Parts: sequence; C-alpha cells; structure tokens
Amino acid sequence: MESENERPRIGIYGAGKVGTALARLFVAAGHPVLIAGSPRQSALDLLVGVVAPGARVADALTLARESDIIIVAVPFGKADSLPWDEFDGRIVVDAMNYWPPIDGTIDEVEADGRSTSEIIGTRNTAARLVKSFNHLGYHEMEDDALPAGAPLRRALAVAGDDDEAKAAVARIIEAIGFDAVDIGALREGAHLQPGGPIFGRELDRTELERLAHERVTA
Repeated sequence: MESENERPRIGIYGAGKVGTALARLFVAAGHPVLIAGSPRQSALDLLVGVVAPGARVADALTLARESDIIIVAVPFGKADSLPWDEFDGRIVVDAMNYWPPIDGTIDEVEADGRSTSEIIGTRNTAARLVKSFNHLGYHEMEDDALPAGAPLRRALAVAGDDDEAKAAVARIIEAIGFDAVDIGALREGAHLQPGGPIFGRELDRTELERLAHERVTA
C-alpha cells in the first residue's frame, strides 16, 4: 500500500469552489496539498484554513516548483496569469471551462476549432497536459465520491497525449472516490467541455467507456 510520504503532492491554482472542494478531497485522501489563489495572502490563509483545513497556501511559483501534480482550477480567462514557463515536464491538469458570460468572449477560442485544452497547451508545449475534473460540478465532487467498488460510483474522464501523465492523474482520481476512464488524446477533451456529450452527465465506468468509444469511432 502507498505510504503517506509517497502520495504525490497536489498543487491547486484556484481557491474558489472547485479548487477548495478538490483540496478537501485530496487532504482527506492523505495527499499533501498546496493551493494558490487571488486574495491577499493573509485573507487567503484565513479562507483556506476555514474551507480546506490541512491544505497549505503557497505563492504561484512555490506551488509550481513543489507540486508533483498541478491542477489548474482558475477561471479560463485568467489562465494566462499562471507561471506557465515553470511547468516544463510537469503533470498539469486542465480543470477549466470556457464560459463567455464569465470570461467574456475570447476571439482566440471562438475562432479556433481545437479543444480548449489544446489551446491552453500552447502556453507551454513542454508541460504534460491532461484534461479532467471539469465535467462535473463542484457540489458533486464531494457528494458523489464513493469507495472503490461501490455500485453507484461515478466515473471521471481523462484525456491527454502523455500516457504516464494520464495514469498518474487516474490514480489520484481513484484515490478521491471516482473511477477514472481514459478517453484518449487531448483533443478528445472537447467532449468534456460545456455542450459536449459528457459534460454534466452522471455516468459510471461502463457508461462513460461506451460513450467515449462511440465518440472516438464515430
């Protein structure tokens, strides 16, 4: 069995509802957790201490350098504020969604036929980018987490071009109470975006595997 000091350190950019829900889940699963957000450092320390006890507040650079797996859970429109040049060779999970009512209309995205993760990946092509966590709501993250083998356990999709990075992300997904399903290359992350066939749907492993297979072979 994996010992506590072998569990990867999770770094989360974003101290909003998604970021703090994930922080609570990872702390409960025994992972060291770093979290960075936008409030003043003193205010962020207080916020995290209340809503994600056990997680440690870090500045953006410290989080990038000390985390084994980085989760980006900031508003899509603020993605460029992250230190992408620090992500060389790092496993980075894109948990963002592009929401024009919140992010504003971003011409780069609107005119581009690629998935939003493929666009994000251009910020640093040396990062080991994986798409996941974005297709369920923050309120479902804790409510739907179940032990391995539970008949109603929900599945989360993982998309990416780096098999080892996807496997690492799958392990942390399993650790917090969900079944991980590899749906293929990073471009397949388009199916997880708002309006995609997987976004917001409650699917178990079999259902998600079937739907992903139908989309890939269509």
